[in-house]
Formats: sequence, structure tokens, C-alpha cells
Amino acid sequence: MSQPLSIQDRRLLNEFQHHFPLSPHPYADLAERLGTSEEEVLGQIKRLQGDGLISRVGAVIQPHTIGYSTLAAMSIPTDKIEDVVELINQLPQVNHNYERENKMNIWFVVTAEDENSLNLILQRIERETGYQVHSFPMVKDFHIDLGFKLDWKHPFSIQSGSVHPAAFS
Repeated sequence: MSQPLSIQDRRLLNEFQHHFPLSPHPYADLAERLGTSEEEVLGQIKRLQGDGLISRVGAVIQPHTIGYSTLAAMSIPTDKIEDVVELINQLPQVNHNYERENKMNIWFVVTAEDENSLNLILQRIERETGYQVHSFPMVKDFHIDLGFKLDWKHPFSIQSGSVHPAAFS
């Protein structure tokens, strides 16, 4: 079943992606800019999360400015994926955990306060899962705007539940 994105949905998603306020009351500030109430904005966000359009609310921090991070990958047998993912997702230092159709089928990002702590987390994952973790630290920083401008005039529909990566996050 698909449902159209309203103009208000698109306006909220644009503001959310590109101009999220850094203030004591960001949702009230968003509501003021959008000409609605804070309660309406919060309800809209909850609905969009339920539809799989918003999977995460949080800051995007330039790598290595306040700690260390790496992209990590593992090759996990299909029948062990759920157990391994459950264990990995319990770690607060892990985010963006995705399953891929590849030999290395589990990909995630690990962050820590320093390089030594990062290595200890990777070693812990290996020890507790019994599978090797491949680390791919950033070599060169590229700024990529991951936002999508949603201001076109024609209706846009989404398939409910079509955004799968959120299932592991």
C-alpha cells in the first residue's frame, strides 16, 4: 500500500534534512517556520518514522573532529545474521548497521573517543561473534549532501515499509 507525501510532509523533510534548528526547542522552531504547532510536527515525524522515511534523528559530525570512526564489514552465514546483528546493535558505539547481498554481508559504522578504544570495540565484536571484522577507515573526506530536495509539484508516493536499512539500526 502506498501513500502520497503531502506538501507539508515535503516541507518538513526539507527543513529536517537541511535546516534543523540547533536550539533548546528545535521542534517548536520547526513548527513556527512551517506555520503549524510543535505537536503537529512531532506527530508528523512519528508518522514518517513509522512509514520508514525517517530512520534516525541525530547530528552528522565531521569525522575525526571529536573521536574516531571506521566502516566495518563482516561475512556472516545467513542463519547466523540475526544473532550477530542483535549482538552488534547492543553496542552504543555502532550505528548504520546494514545487511548487503555480498560475501561481506553486514556493514556498520563504529565510533569511539580514540583509536585505541575503536580497536578494542572491533576486537570485542570479533571475540563475541567469532567472526572477523574488516575495518575500512576513511582515507579521504568527501562532503556529500545526503539530503533530497522534495519540493516538486507532482504527487509522490512511497511504498510503506520499503526502506529496509532501518530494520537493523
